[in-house]
Amino acid sequence: MIDRSPPSTPGASVGPMLWRLSTLLLGSGVLVLGVGLLFSVLGLRAGVANFSSVTLGLVTAAYFAGFVAGTFACPVLISKVGHIRAFAAMASLASTMPILHAFWIDPWFWGLLRLVTGMCMVGLYITIESWLNALAPNALRGRLFAVYMTINFVAMALGQWLLLVGDRLGFVPFALVSVLFSFALLPITMTKVAEPAVVEAPRFSLRKLYDASPMGMAAAFASGLITGAFYGMTAVFGKSVGFTDAGIATFMATAILGGAALQWPVGHYSDSHDRRLVLLWVCILGAGVTGMAFVLANVSVDSLLPLSLLLGGLIFSIYGLGVAHVNDVIDSSRLVEFTGGLLLIHGVGAAIGPVLAGAVMDVAGPASLMLFYAAVMATLAAYAFKRIHAAAPVPAELKGDFVAVGAGSQVVLQMDPRAPAEDEAEPSGGASQGSGGR
Repeated sequence: MIDRSPPSTPGASVGPMLWRLSTLLLGSGVLVLGVGLLFSVLGLRAGVANFSSVTLGLVTAAYFAGFVAGTFACPVLISKVGHIRAFAAMASLASTMPILHAFWIDPWFWGLLRLVTGMCMVGLYITIESWLNALAPNALRGRLFAVYMTINFVAMALGQWLLLVGDRLGFVPFALVSVLFSFALLPITMTKVAEPAVVEAPRFSLRKLYDASPMGMAAAFASGLITGAFYGMTAVFGKSVGFTDAGIATFMATAILGGAALQWPVGHYSDSHDRRLVLLWVCILGAGVTGMAFVLANVSVDSLLPLSLLLGGLIFSIYGLGVAHVNDVIDSSRLVEFTGGLLLIHGVGAAIGPVLAGAVMDVAGPASLMLFYAAVMATLAAYAFKRIHAAAPVPAELKGDFVAVGAGSQVVLQMDPRAPAEDEAEPSGGASQGSGGR
């Protein structure tokens, strides 16, 4: 068991612990910076190479498929060779993947590279988050979780603007991603931290998760459909409607930052209201905003930039609301188990979303990416309306506080302040708090 108790001599031990935490957070941020840049670079280069939208969608889907597969495979590797050796192997492999993209621009080759990259990245996240989890005492867990999520959102946004560095359609951006991956390892590998507990592959029951909260499952899957398509296909959308490279970077970065900023007011509003009703209105507004974006893309592309802040705030709130709703209806001792299931459902949606969006874009034009978003959110809104009338809302006394979340590995869920610490968790045989399936 990991000891999360606060240090007895703060002056002697808190400082070094915070330093170790800061180096791990720095390394994680630089890693995500490279991930964000690579998504946009591949979208633009695929357009130059005349990949169809479906082909690019399949290449993007390979990354998320690798991410889901790695969630099960990487814990097995770590248990056999240890965190340090596994981290070194996956880091070395991940840093070579961007360079190989530039050597041969072929969709099958790129799909293989993206699959391997996805598996490596989830392994790196598992290792980093295991070390963070091992270092963080209970008193700092909530703040560390918030800082970690904020760093990931900001780094992903900043990665979009790195698209403007150097020869954007040549070798430079791929080399820059490789350099970022390599630099990210420096603060992490220089951090003195004990080997954390062995990570287990997630085990969960889709049936139990559905019985506890069909609404939560639907929100996680729909969020995956949208975010997978957003990261993989937005650069193609932006280029087709007339954005410059700077405009594409700004549009994507603003949407990501909007997601980081607007999750908080939306989420905390849902603390005092039926989260399903809040989710319903988020989806209705999101469908309206993306429908408006489709119209504006054919009229005034510059007007899309301010709209992207609201667009990102709405689409990135869906997953957090779904997780919060599930947290309201299950026993807190099983939060990590059930939200781990939601994370994998989100990953499956992210692997499917780019392919579906690509098919829509091939048929109706690249601007129809916004119509894809609108269709997914309208469908989720209709399902939320159905669930509101099928089950009573969660009583106020059973609701927890909203926490902004992102899609990392299953290990980061242990830092969620809503989850009990390991020494506080109690085994529970039930799946819910008598919710009857919300």
